Amino acid sequence: MQQNNCRLSFKKKVSKLEKYYEDIKKVEVSLKVVKPEVAANKEAGIKILIPNGEFYASKVCDTFEEAIDLDVEALEKQLVKYKEKQRSK
Repeated sequence: MQQNNCRLSFKKKVSKLEKYYEDIKKVEVSLKVVKPEVAANKEAGIKILIPNGEFYASKVCDTFEEAIDLDVEALEKQLVKYKEKQRSK
């Protein structure tokens, strides 16, 4: 049950990226535990596929939730920058 709650929570956070770019084709989220003996050992990576490109962010934090939040922030910046670049062409 907890896995479904996490999945829904992550999906909700990642769906916020559609505010910055509406034509997102696919989102891949990867979660893994690195070096179990240290505190900051949860790695989350998010890959976003759009027509003619892709964006990726990966962070390592104490919790998967924190890593996902930071990934989403990084991807927001990437998408805004990409969109501005497209407008100026």
